[in-house]
Amino acid sequence: MSLDLEKIKYNQLGFFRFKKFKNKYLLTNDIGQYLFLTEKEFKDFLNNGLEKDKEPYLSLKENNFVKNELNLTELIEKYRSKNIFLSDGPNLHIVVVTLRCNHKCVYCHASAQDMSKKNLDMDQETASKVVDKIFETTSPFVAIEFQGGEPLVNWPVIKFIIEYAQKKNKETNKELELRLVSNFDLMTQERFKYLLDKKVSMCASLDGPEKLHNINRPIRGAGSSYNNYKNIVKWIKKFNKLYPQLKRKGYIYKIAGRVTISRFSLPKYKEIVDEYIKLGFDSFYLHYLNPFGFSIGNQKKIGYATEEYINFYKKALDYIIQINLKGKKFKEKMAFTFLGKILTDSDPNHLDYRSPCGAGIGQLAYNYNGDVYTCDEGRMLSMMGDESFRLGNVKENSYQEIVGSPVTRTLCTASCLDNQPHCINCAYKPYCGVCPIYNYSEQGNIFGQMPTNQRCKINMAILDFLFEKLQDPKISKILKDWTKK
Repeated sequence: MSLDLEKIKYNQLGFFRFKKFKNKYLLTNDIGQYLFLTEKEFKDFLNNGLEKDKEPYLSLKENNFVKNELNLTELIEKYRSKNIFLSDGPNLHIVVVTLRCNHKCVYCHASAQDMSKKNLDMDQETASKVVDKIFETTSPFVAIEFQGGEPLVNWPVIKFIIEYAQKKNKETNKELELRLVSNFDLMTQERFKYLLDKKVSMCASLDGPEKLHNINRPIRGAGSSYNNYKNIVKWIKKFNKLYPQLKRKGYIYKIAGRVTISRFSLPKYKEIVDEYIKLGFDSFYLHYLNPFGFSIGNQKKIGYATEEYINFYKKALDYIIQINLKGKKFKEKMAFTFLGKILTDSDPNHLDYRSPCGAGIGQLAYNYNGDVYTCDEGRMLSMMGDESFRLGNVKENSYQEIVGSPVTRTLCTASCLDNQPHCINCAYKPYCGVCPIYNYSEQGNIFGQMPTNQRCKINMAILDFLFEKLQDPKISKILKDWTKK
């Protein structure tokens, strides 16, 4: 479609971004409202040629695309709701209680260390100072997430942090959530019961069916006869069997699942989905490989082109949609995050998909020695010898020094989409976010170059795919149901 810029009636156009979408145009605005127009409708809209008592003018008016028909009260309230995260301090606090791990995953982003290196465990003194620092946040909600290495390696410090945090919270009265991300290999019945009694949510690192999981996640020093898949599945089944009883007692969390996609995973999209459904999950997150840790050195063995991941993801999501159409509820969480931003008036506050990102202002990561980083990605880079994203140490720096660090301020600037030349005019700006540390690792610059940025390509492809599906009434109903609480 050719446009005569001199004929465009700018005085009646509300602010919007747009993109060509096959034979239509997709329009979006800053509060995330969207509308599809045909080429003729779009041209007529630009030229003020639409009849004001008919569609699509009525929908354009309703969704705040017409300048002199804007509902300013609605715009202000929705913009506030979409950006409410800016009023609070860090809410996600990732605590790395050890760098040791009994697994040697082929893609390990955390550069986990050998089990013999006990000096890489967090001690109780450091743990107490970490918790003290966490509760200085201005956020009314606090999530403490135990990571590693494998966090269960340092069980005594996990117990200490849980009990000390719950004690501290009696003074601060924040909404406290405790989380464990684990391979479950070191889980015992005693630990399992303790975590449930303390209402700790759990996330299982399960990469799919038995053979695939064991290829991706071998055990350090174990022979080929050891089957870590069977061990994690045992605990998943135990949890799901107990869940109805736990729910009645006030335990509100379902066990979560985390899948990291290696080259070995690409042809197995159906098997991965089927495995999770068979084990009783209602969702999972399909993580692509990031340029951190051991995954960089193993690219020839486990890596893939961005287009290969996109193709895998589309097939997996299509398969999940077909399962939903048959009456079985199951969702993928990256799609769920984007859909929450597209279809609701609130924001899911996914720290990687907001502007600015959560680095230093939405999350903090605490290493075993008390060093504090903008986020877990910043800590991962430190394991590769780069301390660019270190904010301080809980033993040496105040909370104000940490969150007010020049590093934090710089990452806020770099992740604000209004500062990104490519993002500022992108139709998907209301739904997206950039990761400065990913940009730094992949492209050598925290601002990055979005036209050649692999993460940007993935986000664009997924959003294209979701907007395509939202045009199908049956599929749109399913995707809208995903966002309902």
